[in-house]
Amino acid sequence: MAESTQEPFASDEVVSLYRRYRPGTFAALRGQEHVVKALKSAVRDDHVAHAYLFSGPRGTGKTSTARILAKALNCQNAVDGEPCGVCSSCIEITKGTSMDVIELDAASNNGVDAIRDIVSHAALGSPGRHKVYIVDEVHMLSNAASNALLKTLEEPPGHVVFVLATTDPQKVSATIRSRVQHLEFRLLGAETLEQLLKDVRDDAHLALDDEALGVVVRRGKGSARDALSALEQVAAIGDAGDVRPTFAELIEGLCDEDASRALSALAVLHVSGWGPQQLCADLIDDLRQGFLLLVSPDLSEAAGAERERLGDQAKRMGLARLVRSIETLGRSMVEMRDAADPQVVLEVAIVRSARTDLSHGAAGLEERLARLERQVAELSQRPAGTAPAPTPTPSPVPPPPVVPSEPGKRLSLGAYRAAPTAAAPVAEPAPEVTSNPEEAPPATPAPVGATDVSLHDIEAIWQSGVLGQLRGATKAMYQAGRLLSVNGTTVRLEVPSDPHRDKCLAAKSKVEAAMKAATGQALILEIVVDRPSSSSPPPPPSPASPPPPPEPSDEVFDEADAIDVEDLTEAPASAVANHAADTILKAFPGAMPEDGA
Repeated sequence: MAESTQEPFASDEVVSLYRRYRPGTFAALRGQEHVVKALKSAVRDDHVAHAYLFSGPRGTGKTSTARILAKALNCQNAVDGEPCGVCSSCIEITKGTSMDVIELDAASNNGVDAIRDIVSHAALGSPGRHKVYIVDEVHMLSNAASNALLKTLEEPPGHVVFVLATTDPQKVSATIRSRVQHLEFRLLGAETLEQLLKDVRDDAHLALDDEALGVVVRRGKGSARDALSALEQVAAIGDAGDVRPTFAELIEGLCDEDASRALSALAVLHVSGWGPQQLCADLIDDLRQGFLLLVSPDLSEAAGAERERLGDQAKRMGLARLVRSIETLGRSMVEMRDAADPQVVLEVAIVRSARTDLSHGAAGLEERLARLERQVAELSQRPAGTAPAPTPTPSPVPPPPVVPSEPGKRLSLGAYRAAPTAAAPVAEPAPEVTSNPEEAPPATPAPVGATDVSLHDIEAIWQSGVLGQLRGATKAMYQAGRLLSVNGTTVRLEVPSDPHRDKCLAAKSKVEAAMKAATGQALILEIVVDRPSSSSPPPPPSPASPPPPPEPSDEVFDEADAIDVEDLTEAPASAVANHAADTILKAFPGAMPEDGA
């Protein structure tokens, strides 16, 4: 049963759950055992400090603990440092009418005048044994107000106790922190928060199941006040899905690598009114909880049935896919800030998370290999005689069209870099089937020197892997060639003329070594010359037709004209500066340059 402050609320007064169930004793304070132990011992042994600093996240009980401490210091029937809660002093402090407790909100009273008023009235007596000053959000005080508080904070009257509360202790000045006893409050664990919500649900007679409480625990994020506010909202609406989106169906699509199922679940959430930024943030939190359940279950905030669901889904996805999905969705949150349509960015991230084989680089390759290994394992475990499901054969991609050259006209050097036409595959006759095994024809042996390197593979590594290792004229000569075909271990390269071929043959060994380094196989380079077709002579020109264009020159690319830019060096500055003066002196022998020329 959750303990409340037992405030005398009217029967028709509507009070929030976090106010009604605010802890009124140290025993009712959840998740702060280290703070309770320190304060109860100080009250019991009469060693209470003159000033305390309570710091921690919101909703963890800082102000409530300060009021409990004030009750314990002024309680008439305190037992072992615990206030009774029924004496006149405890009741007045609970109502907020006690003269022994003065509360100040530094966020709205951060000026020096408010602090001066505290300092001037601190020495005055009060009905109880101690006068307790509670200053919330003390880090909001101005520099002048903080300086005005220092002297009284260091040496207050004997009956005065200061309790300063803040959510950001780093903003509190070091001079104040050095004069107080600092106690840090922590966020509540998932189990502690879930038990608190169950006690409140049972005491308030709320019709909510454990699954709804699990959603409220996630929404609270360790804050008791936030969790009680969310619990009240869920109780008013009657459905936890209206407080926080549910991603069970979407994550199932990610587990099954079903992008369509994941996008359908995302569309349902989007139609329900959730924005893409909120959906992305909550989905990352769900995946993070699954990640923590795999790595360190004690750190996870999930509880109840939701904890079991997230743990099961995390095991099915695996740690590697969980990490990649969180990284992908995290990058999409950054991209959505400037995107014209954030919904599209989120959908693309969902598809990439569901289909990791779409990723570029090593991650996508690893996923494709893992998928193949899983398929091989499934086939190996399949019972004998069971045929696998047919796999649809993709339609062949036609080769790119190549514009044929005119008969008798030589192509330009740039035309030799065009994609070659793919030769149509020749259908081989099916082997003859005979009933007698001895009459069966022998199997055709594989050709000697056969290789698995295709023309497409050579084209892929030709520019960077082969030509990239050449320099100067050699590189220029081979760049003008065109790859024709790959036959076994022989690669055919076509060049425009015989002199061109002779110059390429001089560096043939370098090119073959580069191809071996790039493919891992010993390949032979065959260089052939493009011979223009002469089977049909050109038709004679008609009298009215213009004269034919001049024949292309057979001038061969000279090696001296091939200059690699990387081989050029800068001339010395002295040679450039004296060039004009040297020219004049050579034209007029005996002339002398003037001083300063």
